[in-house]
Amino acid sequence: MSSENGPQRPKYQRIADDLREAIAAGQYGPGDRLPGESALAEQYDVATLTARQALKVLRVEGLVETKRGAGARVVSFRPIRRRGIQRLARDHWGEGKSIWSADEERPVSIDVRVDTVPAPAHIANLLGLEEGAPVCARSRRFVLDDRSVMLASSYLPLELVSGTAITRVDTGEGGIYARLSEIGHAPAHFREEIRCRFPSSDEAQRLELPTERPVIKLFRTAYDADGSVVEVNEMTMDSASYILEYDFNA
Repeated sequence: MSSENGPQRPKYQRIADDLREAIAAGQYGPGDRLPGESALAEQYDVATLTARQALKVLRVEGLVETKRGAGARVVSFRPIRRRGIQRLARDHWGEGKSIWSADEERPVSIDVRVDTVPAPAHIANLLGLEEGAPVCARSRRFVLDDRSVMLASSYLPLELVSGTAITRVDTGEGGIYARLSEIGHAPAHFREEIRCRFPSSDEAQRLELPTERPVIKLFRTAYDADGSVVEVNEMTMDSASYILEYDFNA
């Protein structure tokens, strides 16, 4: 069916639109409970299943959270503002600060695992190595306010970082880039590529996401002053947890 103003939106989407606008206007604040399925069904004269679909739309978008027996509540989580330029500046990590601190003052919990693994084909290609060559892999899961927000895996040539703190769980102040600087391979140039897709089942499970919510896939390649690739970082971010900010002069 079409109207003079274009195709008619399904009823559950129109309900979701109204609730989204109400949240944006402050009618429902963080932690507030939204009307239940029965109340919405009565208000909009629709089936309970239609009201349930509307609430699911908001849950997938990350605006509300639902718990059995407690209904839907507006999420209280404040998105992370990822400052794409400032966080990689040499005067930041060079002073012993973590990259994370450029984005957030809230304390973050990071699960870290360090392994020597065969380089996957796409990583080996970027590092200029043969597929399957040994690399140092640093895998992290970031948890903020009891919410899993990002998975990240950094790959570095094993020959380059062997015997350094980069192969340990705690790399020390300034992190990976400060340690690379100490061995004469400080990052001098970065390239980031960003795309979005739906999460794999493993990503959805580890990030505790609905499978219908897209994730942000960000690949960062770090080069030293000679143009050699010293790190490839593959990140998977909950799209509802992040705002990507790029602030630079013309």
